[in-house]
Amino acid sequence: MKKLLNTVYVTSEGASLRKDGENLVAELDGIERARVPFHMMSSLVVFGGIFVSPPLMQALAVLGVTIVLLDRAGRFQARIEGPVSGNVLLRRAQYRASDQPDEIVRSIVSAKVANQRAVLQRALRDYSGEMATDQRARICGVVDRLARILRWVAFTNEGVDVLRGAEGEAAQGYFSVFGDLVRSPDPEICFSGCSRRPPLDPVNALLSFLYTLLTNDCRSAAEGVGLDPAVGFLHRDRPGRPSLALDLMKNCVPFWQIGWRFHLSTAASCGAVILKPVMAARYCSPTRGVARC
Repeated sequence: MKKLLNTVYVTSEGASLRKDGENLVAELDGIERARVPFHMMSSLVVFGGIFVSPPLMQALAVLGVTIVLLDRAGRFQARIEGPVSGNVLLRRAQYRASDQPDEIVRSIVSAKVANQRAVLQRALRDYSGEMATDQRARICGVVDRLARILRWVAFTNEGVDVLRGAEGEAAQGYFSVFGDLVRSPDPEICFSGCSRRPPLDPVNALLSFLYTLLTNDCRSAAEGVGLDPAVGFLHRDRPGRPSLALDLMKNCVPFWQIGWRFHLSTAASCGAVILKPVMAARYCSPTRGVARC
């Protein structure tokens, strides 16, 4: 059984990270603020202008602890990692499977659509009384639509391209009512549709930021068991794209979307997204129509 270790996030601008024995030490303004043993770490994620000492980078690389560099806005910059180890027979099996991916793609699409449907059903269960009649009707309609897509995916003999189309149709339906799950009295914290590269509102900026973190975790998980993160099934091969990590994300995304917790009240349930105006000051600053986290 693989032991699950911790990802260390360092976000304080001007912090300094160094090696002390078999520990990572984080200092700010010359004062030690945290100490983490190497054996408890799986990866290190740093944001913006944070100093990482060369001895620390070398030690983490030798131990197989990945260092991920993000800019202040949370956009991916680089990864630092040691030699990639893996079972060549496992990777060959992965490459063979990627040439005939139909059944794996069917499983990925089915799982994602089922999870999206479960999220919407949970919202209806937990917050139906707080929703307007038209909101409930919209969500119920999408729940039924996702159920039909699930049945079709389970029994169709169509190929990968058609399954990708079904996944896209399900995503379109899901995000058409995603705004009904965002529960905030602030009119600026709303979701009116997906936008990316760049995101155009605070909710999309948060989605983009969290996708970056989740991609890193899924890539590390794939590499940790010896798989090639660049060779996926649902996502087509493209230079520089971690296609397998993006495939793995598909099943996770619906559930971490309901787990957002920024400035929550103690009564908040994770059955819907609850965002407070703190985002406007702390997390996002629109510039020329572009929201930056």
